[in-house]
Amino acid sequence: MPAERLHLVRHGEVHNPDRVLYGRLPNFRLSDAGRAMARAAAEYVVGLDHTVAQLRCSPLQRARESAEPFTEMLGLPAEQDERIIEPTNVFEGTRMRRALRDPRNWWHLRRPSTPSWGEAYASIAERMRQAMNDAWDGTDAGDIVFVSHQAPIWITHLSVAGLRLQHDPRTRRCSLSSVTSFERVGDVWREVGYAEPAASGVDLGAV
Repeated sequence: MPAERLHLVRHGEVHNPDRVLYGRLPNFRLSDAGRAMARAAAEYVVGLDHTVAQLRCSPLQRARESAEPFTEMLGLPAEQDERIIEPTNVFEGTRMRRALRDPRNWWHLRRPSTPSWGEAYASIAERMRQAMNDAWDGTDAGDIVFVSHQAPIWITHLSVAGLRLQHDPRTRRCSLSSVTSFERVGDVWREVGYAEPAASGVDLGAV
């Protein structure tokens, strides 16, 4: 039997009192509410009553911490995978509203379709697809869990659905600790579920 489903789980709420765009910056941990949210996501996946055969997470602290309840409940170590990390962004460490008012930053907004302020959407889609295929091909049976970030998960949703990758980040359907589920039939991925098992948190600082 091949793998059954692959779940892309977003990390929980981040402790971000300065409300900066944190991107790949180090030392951005989960808040207390974020830890509770991560546990709710893990409880949701465990409650599906499928065997989980593989657990991977982004190497960023907030993703590693969000994977901890899965390790605790499933007894699986979380393998870090660089391919499911947050994309780069030139605005890391800034408050976006303030940065966008500065004319010196407008150059970075010249091509929103790429986008010109960070990693290309096509690059994000490709690395996520590679990680998903590798995990699926390496799993004989059971589900797979990736703990990742909003942008990679939403870009995967768009790519699998055959939609344009260009989008307004404010329109993403990818809440904190949400679970977006996929399955692969042959070589074709399809999205089969979306759930928001955690209470809503303060969603600030996402790329």
